[in-house]
Amino acid sequence: MIIDFHTHTFPEKVSAKVVDHLGKVAHIKPFTDGSLDGLRNSMETGHVNYSVNLPVMTSPDQVEKINSSMIASNEIWDKHGIISFGGLHPVYENYKAELRRLRENHVPGIKLHPAYQNIDLDDIRMMRIIDYASEQGLIVSIHAGIDIGIYDHNYSSVSHIIKIMDEVHPDKLVLAHMGNWGCWDEVEEYLTGAPLWLDTSFSIGPITPNPEQDETPYSCILDDDAFLRIIRKHGSDKILFGTDSPWKDQKDYVERIQTLSLTDNEKRQIFSENAISLLKRTM
Repeated sequence: MIIDFHTHTFPEKVSAKVVDHLGKVAHIKPFTDGSLDGLRNSMETGHVNYSVNLPVMTSPDQVEKINSSMIASNEIWDKHGIISFGGLHPVYENYKAELRRLRENHVPGIKLHPAYQNIDLDDIRMMRIIDYASEQGLIVSIHAGIDIGIYDHNYSSVSHIIKIMDEVHPDKLVLAHMGNWGCWDEVEEYLTGAPLWLDTSFSIGPITPNPEQDETPYSCILDDDAFLRIIRKHGSDKILFGTDSPWKDQKDYVERIQTLSLTDNEKRQIFSENAISLLKRTM
């Protein structure tokens, strides 16, 4: 079984437009049109059984509407294989009631994206959301590290994460992009072995440039040896397979990890067992 713990979809009416825009901002090629059907087709091609859909709230006005859509989607997740998280924006005021609504409707977690939300992860508004989400038993997935389209400031640095761990103590924290995109030496030194999960999204393999542009994308990718070293130092039981679809091709990503010098047990843990264990604790 393969579970992709890090994917994104957008409303069907605007998905192609949104993905086209974001791809051009980051100078990278999208591998689906960003729609639910696009993800399902990618999953079929890549032999991915389930995908976790992570919505990103770029405005507090989006919170309730998008979360309602995620709740509705989860009512039939077993039919389309896509498990949706909810999301919060740090400026959204009624965050406690919204987090309770997500828990009561069996949404397993939330996504926070400090770069797209333009607020550092250790801001009190972020920290109080993480704290209350943890109190409600929700998984908290965070974009960690530099964003390929916003690389002038790291809104979720390793030092921010250490502060969260020291002051909030979340027990189901998932750091995307192997802990901190582009800052993996710090991850290896300060975060490996900590009580948190790392997802593998957008961290290995070449970055595919946008074919409609001449500009090359900002690139900071782990080599295979460093990737394996972080897995072993952190523990393969705390690594979650993720791609960041539509920004990586699920089929290619599965094949890349299959060919690495991981044991069969490590592959089972990364591809599915760790995700099943984490999701069972919340659903």
